[in-house]
Amino acid sequence: MSQTPTTDQPILYPAAPTGAYATLAGKVAKRVCDRAAAMCGITVGEREDADLVLHRPEDFYRRLGVQGLVGFGESYVAGDWDAADLAGTLTKLCRKITALLPAWLQKLGGLYTSRRPLRQKNTVAGAKRNISAHYDLSNDFFATFLDEGLSYSSALFDRHPEYDLATAQDAKVERALDCAGVGEGSRVLEIGTGWGELSLHAARRGAQVTSVTLSTEQADLARERIAAEGLSDLVDVQLRDYREATGTYDAIVSIEMIEAVGAEYWDEYMQVVHDRLADGGRAVIQAITMDHAQMLATKDAATWITTYIFPGGVIPSVRALNESASRAGLSLGTRRSFGHDYARTLGEWDAAFLAAASAGEVDALGFGPDFQRLWHFYLAYCQAGFACGYIDVGQLEYVR
Repeated sequence: MSQTPTTDQPILYPAAPTGAYATLAGKVAKRVCDRAAAMCGITVGEREDADLVLHRPEDFYRRLGVQGLVGFGESYVAGDWDAADLAGTLTKLCRKITALLPAWLQKLGGLYTSRRPLRQKNTVAGAKRNISAHYDLSNDFFATFLDEGLSYSSALFDRHPEYDLATAQDAKVERALDCAGVGEGSRVLEIGTGWGELSLHAARRGAQVTSVTLSTEQADLARERIAAEGLSDLVDVQLRDYREATGTYDAIVSIEMIEAVGAEYWDEYMQVVHDRLADGGRAVIQAITMDHAQMLATKDAATWITTYIFPGGVIPSVRALNESASRAGLSLGTRRSFGHDYARTLGEWDAAFLAAASAGEVDALGFGPDFQRLWHFYLAYCQAGFACGYIDVGQLEYVR
C-alpha cells in the first residue's frame, strides 16, 4: 500500500519526535530492538528480505523509544517500516512480549506509557462517542471484509477446518443462543446489536428480542435486515445505552460488547444483567479476555488500540468478570474458550480487507492509504495476540 499521506483523511500518526531526548531514546530503542529481534528469531533492517524492513530507521527508532508500542504502531502507519508477513512477524514478537524489555527498562515504563484521556470515560454520553468513533465509520466499509451476515466478532470453527467463515459465524451465534436457552416464546435482551445477525437468529427461533445499541449506523441497517425477513414484529432495535434497558427477560446475550464497557463499569454492567433477568434466567456473554495481572497493569494505559481504534475500550479478565457477576448476585455457569478461532477469523478479515483495498474499494469509500495501513495493522496486531495466547475469547454463562 502507498505510504503517502492523503489530504482528505485525518493524519493517523504524529510527526516523528526530534530533539536530544528523542535521539537518546532512539539509540536505546535500537539496542532493545536488536535484542528483541534475536530473542524472537526475526530480522530487522533496511534489506528488502528482512522480516521487518526499515524505510526510515531513525524515525522508527525514535518513535519506538519515545512512545513504546504506541509509537511502534504509529511508525507502521507512517510508513517507517513494512513486513511481508505482518501478522506472522507480530506473532513472533507477541510470543515473547513479556520478556522483550529488559527488567531495568520495564521499571521506566511510565516514561513512555500515558494514561488514557478522561474524554474516553464510558459515561452514558462518553460511551456513545466512543462507540460512534468506531462502529459508525461506514456500514459499506465493514462490508468490505466481513462475511455476508456482517458478524464483527470471533467465529467458532469448533475444530471444523472445513467450515467457511459464514458457517463458523453461524455456529458461534447458535452456540450462544443454545447456551442461553433461547427458543420459541423466549424473551431475549441483546446488549450490542451489531448489524442484527444474532437478533435474526433468535427471531427465527420464535423468540421476542429487544436489542440495544449506541451505533446509529448499525441500528439502521439491522432494522432494514430484520424488516427484509419479515421479523420486525419479533425484534425491537433500540438506540440506547445498556444502562437504560428496561423489562424482564428469560435470556440476555451479548457478543463482544463488554470490551467497550470500561473497567469502572463492569459491576454496573453485571448488575444490569442481574436486574433484567427473570429468576432462573441465563446470560451468555462472549468476551475478549486477558490474563488478570496483565489486565490490571494495562487497563488505565493509553495504548495504540485505544488511541486509534477503540477509544474507551478495556479488555477484561475472566476473573474480573466473574467477580463482578458474583457481586451482582449471578451464579457462574459454563465457559467455552476459542482464542485460536479468533486468530483465524482475523486472518480471513485481513485477507478480505487487503483484497478490497487492492481493488480500490476502500479508497472509493473515502478511506485513503493512511487509514488502510492503520486498519491492516490493527487486524494483524489482533491476530497476533490471539495466535500467541496473549488474549483469548470465550462465551461465559451466568445464571440468576
